Amino acid sequence: MTQQRPLTGRDAAGAGALLLSVNALCAGAGAAIGELVGALVPLLLVGFFIGFFLGIAVVSKRFRNL
Repeated sequence: MTQQRPLTGRDAAGAGALLLSVNALCAGAGAAIGELVGALVPLLLVGFFIGFFLGIAVVSKRFRNL
């Protein structure tokens, strides 16, 4: 069994930045698609929610060993 190191502020900041960047990327993609089809706000919100849950999945996979 490997010994885990304690969670630091740097780890928490990295996880938050990763969550925000994935969320912003998905919201931006939703807004871009929404602009093309004429439904900017609804697809922006859909992208935001997809990005939130996708961001949680990415962060949990990236920081699994902490």
